[in-house]
Amino acid sequence: MHDTLHLHLKDKQDTAALGSKIAAILHPGLTLHLVGELGAGKTSLARSILKALGYAGKVKSPTYALVELYTISRLNLYHFDLYRFSSPSEWIESGFREYFNPESICLVEWPEKGGAYIPKPDIRISLDIEGKGRHVRIDATSEAGGQCLKRLKETV
Repeated sequence: MHDTLHLHLKDKQDTAALGSKIAAILHPGLTLHLVGELGAGKTSLARSILKALGYAGKVKSPTYALVELYTISRLNLYHFDLYRFSSPSEWIESGFREYFNPESICLVEWPEKGGAYIPKPDIRISLDIEGKGRHVRIDATSEAGGQCLKRLKETV
């Protein structure tokens, strides 16, 4: 299953709106990879998703902690930031693999730092700086991701 959606986000309001639409299609068991250079908006999009899911607290970037857990109602969402990994073998040593399960949603920033060890995404979101805005490419890479992307396309 591979399907793609391209969008242009002109500002933070567009990012927040996309985060709300993504939040509406999520369900436990999904893995999302957020890909892009520093400043591309990965953490901003993650914050928008969490806020839209109903998380009322402060959404911190997990750059130093590597992972933040957000419990929203009965949902566990793990937000990873692997930027500080210097080697993919750190993924093995981290013990994070157990968080990727049918009961959780995992959002992973800098997934490439985990190399081949990190679980494959259901949805891969690539953000690129484009002028003052962002170009977003959303790829469904699994059956579950394809169903989610189909629903997302109905809302944009």
